[in-house]
Parts: sequence; C-alpha cells; structure tokens
Amino acid sequence: MVSDERPGVERGADGTRRCWWCSGADDYTAYHDDEWGRPVVDDVRLYEKLCLEGFQSGLSWLTILRKREGFRRAFAGFDPEAVARFGDADVERLLGDAGIVRHRGKIEAAIDNGRAVLGVQERFGSLATLVWSFEPPRRGRPVPAGQGDIPAVTPESSALSKELKRQGFRFVGPTTAYAAMQSLGLVNDHLHGCHVRIACDRDRRDVIVPPLPCAALASAMPAWGGVGRGTRGDESPAAR
Repeated sequence: MVSDERPGVERGADGTRRCWWCSGADDYTAYHDDEWGRPVVDDVRLYEKLCLEGFQSGLSWLTILRKREGFRRAFAGFDPEAVARFGDADVERLLGDAGIVRHRGKIEAAIDNGRAVLGVQERFGSLATLVWSFEPPRRGRPVPAGQGDIPAVTPESSALSKELKRQGFRFVGPTTAYAAMQSLGLVNDHLHGCHVRIACDRDRRDVIVPPLPCAALASAMPAWGGVGRGTRGDESPAAR
C-alpha cells in the first residue's frame, strides 16, 4: 500500500483508501470493508463477537479471524442455548481442538458467557438491547483522522464492561468492550477519508434496537452511572 495524504489512511492496490490496520491481507481487508463498524443487533452474532474479542486478548485479531470458522464449528455456531449446555467433557474436547485458541480460561469464559446471554435475554429481552444501551452520543463525536485519535477505553466501554460482568460475563474488560463496540457498530472509528466510513454512518442511522424495558432500566441505572443510550432520550437510534 501507498500512504495517503491523510495520516492513518492508506491507498490500496485497487486505489481505495482504507484504515491503516487492514493492509497486507485480503481477508483482513474484506473484514474491514464488510464487517467492522457495521451495526450488529443479532444476539448470536453479538455473543460470538464478545467471545472472540475475549479469545483475542494477547493475540492479533487476524489470528482470531482466520480461526473464526473453527470457533463456530466448535461452539455450535455460537448458539447461546447450545453452548450454555456445554459441560466438562466439552471443555476437554475444545482443549484438543486445533481449530481454535486452546486456552482453558477463555473456553470456560465463553461457556459462562452463553449462560449469561440467556439471563440477559430473560431480563432485558435481548442481548442487543443491553449492549446498544451503551452507545455513545453520536452528535459532536470527533471523526478520527489517524491512529492516535482512536481511544482504547472510553467511559461507555468501562460502563459496558462493568454491566456485562454484573450480568455474569467474563473476559470483557473495558478495552475488550471498546473493541467490541467498534466492530459491532456502536461507534464508527473508520478514519476520515476511509471509503467505508460514510456507509457505516448510513447503516448506523438505519439500525433499530428495542428500548430497554422500564423495570430493567430502573435496576441497571445505578450500575451504569448515567452513561449510555438509555439516559439520552432522543439521542437513541429508536427515537431518530
């Protein structure tokens, strides 16, 4: 790739300008163009992403991306009901599966997270409803021009991490939570000049997330500390 005039944006061999981090691999470029930053409201995909972000800790995302199909086979397509039934024999099976990252703590966390998803669905209606309630305000958010403009942690990711842990999730620290927010479209961190940024903004305008049930909102608000979509009235996607 050849550096573009905007720092952090690079022009590929096809002449298309993209964020710097996806250069050098076709599968990484496809992930950047077609997935990263596109809003996700499907609970299975949300659960998968939270688990894979946890598995990625200490590794490159490209490593996880190239093992994603192996993870899907190993974890029953990330169907939370199926994974929630996994037991000790499944943990041992997964530890012997070369198609995934064989880390006992992360494997056990993914199983626990499947059980946590079921609890969230019972209390909040869906995992999407809970996760998207931590979307930051869209108005006034600066457009990043380079790598240095993108944070690793935000107040919203810290609050999301805290709430997910309260709901029984594991391997969901504030940095992991922010990486998930980026990939799931809760924020648009495609750089200024990246060809995908406008498309992601359009997709985010169109996303519809069910509002939090009043009872669930009332119980969760003290833990959130006033951070998140549930406290912003007409800032919510459902209200736009």
